[in-house]
Amino acid sequence: MAEGRMMELHSAVGILLGLLVGLLVRSLLTRSPHRLPPPPCIRGWIPWLGAALQMGKDPLEFIQRARQKHGPIFTVVAAGNRLTFVSGDEGMSAFFKSKEVNFLQAVQKPVQHTASVKEETFYKLHGDILKMMTFRLSHNRLNAHVTRLCSEFSSHLDQLSSQGTKELYDLVRQVMYPAVVDNLFGKGVCPTTKDTIKEFEEHFRTFDEGFERGSQLPEWFFKNWSLSKQWLLKLFKNIIPKEEESKPSEDSAKTLLHHLLDTIRGNSAHNFSLLLLWASQANANPVSFWTLAFIISDPEIYKKVISEITSVFGERGQHHLSITAVDLKKVPYVKSCVLEAIRLRSPGVITRKVVKPLKVYNYEIPPGDLLMLSPYWIHRDPKYFFQILKNLNQNAGRRRW
Repeated sequence: MAEGRMMELHSAVGILLGLLVGLLVRSLLTRSPHRLPPPPCIRGWIPWLGAALQMGKDPLEFIQRARQKHGPIFTVVAAGNRLTFVSGDEGMSAFFKSKEVNFLQAVQKPVQHTASVKEETFYKLHGDILKMMTFRLSHNRLNAHVTRLCSEFSSHLDQLSSQGTKELYDLVRQVMYPAVVDNLFGKGVCPTTKDTIKEFEEHFRTFDEGFERGSQLPEWFFKNWSLSKQWLLKLFKNIIPKEEESKPSEDSAKTLLHHLLDTIRGNSAHNFSLLLLWASQANANPVSFWTLAFIISDPEIYKKVISEITSVFGERGQHHLSITAVDLKKVPYVKSCVLEAIRLRSPGVITRKVVKPLKVYNYEIPPGDLLMLSPYWIHRDPKYFFQILKNLNQNAGRRRW
């Protein structure tokens, strides 16, 4: 009996070893002799999380140190994803021009995490929403928005005292949020008054500040963020039926929210409305904050900005300020300050999804990887911004941006 069992065990082991050898031989025979190796990989030591904790401490510095160690291409395994970072001419060309990468597939999951938009709905409506937004916010249609925004900004700025100790970012948000939201969604559609804004402001701040983490990881990791997300979705569930019912028939009288509702035709309206709200604040607030912070931190630049504004619009308090798109062309130095703030405080990373094997820098990036590019570090690369960085170095003894 014992001998029979031993023979069965030996047979099973032999069969298993035979299968393994067969798979190995098949792999060696089918493998292309000219196949490129994968990029250098930073894996970490915790399963699934990989290097997420290490990277999360200071993502920008982590990216820069990895680039200095591994060169213009490397992969980071983090939170169940393979993130392959590229830089330099070849890396940027692959990121923006290659047909082997896809933007929609890269952002579908984050959109689902942050606004609970189903995958099928996202792919079905994304193209129509993009066309609508591109048309409604095109350059020749911005004049009406500029006029209304100026009126809203003036109204909210008038409510501020001439002195105070409020944090600059909170001050920017206090003025930007109601002005932009009333312009895009309609006056009073979202909570913007002193009586209604407090609870909303708390939830939106939590949602906004946790957006990056919430877009990548399951929301049960972030209880407070999840609660704020659900609160905002419920808010829009109550808003949408009223806006559908009161929607004007004339195209010129409709807000951007009305045009969004016309485009999606009832499909996940509250979800896409939340995304519109976040998008209206996510870039405008930080850019406004950093532009102001950089200007007031340098007395010479501040003086030049005030001089240009005064030469075009007159002294403060002389008359009610009304700005048009034509007027904005008369303040090129202010525009250059805004563009420089955008350069210096651009996004840490942007992404595409690799859908077919991608060859970059004599490496092959496998399908499924997220291809990552860092505008933050590219905008500090002397190869592309030599003159600006040279000027900053020459003035290193002064307070500079």
